[in-house]
Amino acid sequence: MFTGFTDETVQFFLDLRFHNYTDYFHEQHDRYVEQVQQPFYRLIEELAPTAKQIDPLMEVRPHKCLSRIHRDTRFSRDKSPYRDHLWFIFRREGEPREKSVFLYGEFGPDRLGWGFGIWGENRELMDIFRKRMEANPRGMTALIDDMDLYQHGLGLGGSFFKRMAIPLQIPERMKRWYAGREIYVGKAEPDYSLAFSPRLAEEIKSDFLTLAPLYQVFRGIYDDLNR
Repeated sequence: MFTGFTDETVQFFLDLRFHNYTDYFHEQHDRYVEQVQQPFYRLIEELAPTAKQIDPLMEVRPHKCLSRIHRDTRFSRDKSPYRDHLWFIFRREGEPREKSVFLYGEFGPDRLGWGFGIWGENRELMDIFRKRMEANPRGMTALIDDMDLYQHGLGLGGSFFKRMAIPLQIPERMKRWYAGREIYVGKAEPDYSLAFSPRLAEEIKSDFLTLAPLYQVFRGIYDDLNR
């Protein structure tokens, strides 16, 4: 059962931030497993039934959902070998991560968040979403409005086209959605102290269920593209 992250979890990340080299991590590996990996695994296990409720084909095995602490430094100027935070994603079992539709959570010394997203830029998927919005602007607007994202503290983020022509039938409050390039919908400013409480799992479950209709819309588009 997930009872919350601990001060030791945060301290491990902070120590790794200032001792970011292989020998140190190898020396501290048991500490990493106990203070970081295992709490993340317990959180993933607690969220798994909700993820399966939203999509029965969701991958929920903790070692498949949790990000690696090792960084891929091949294309980065920052050659630090380890991350100072971790995230997990629930996506369909066996699907590639790139362009996938997923539910996520993340935690580190200076971050806490969760929500729904699309991994990377998926122009094909977003173009179909735009076409559906053009064809039925009222229906798509109603779907977003019914989720009442603002009331739940959830907000739209990501990257957006700045010079995209937006059809006149798209309502003002939907224009940012229409211009989406790489999007996610997540908890805007969660209370960081939640990370240290079992209530964190309940908050994430509730928001995952709130976002389920949005997941289903994009899941359907993804499936249409990959048939």
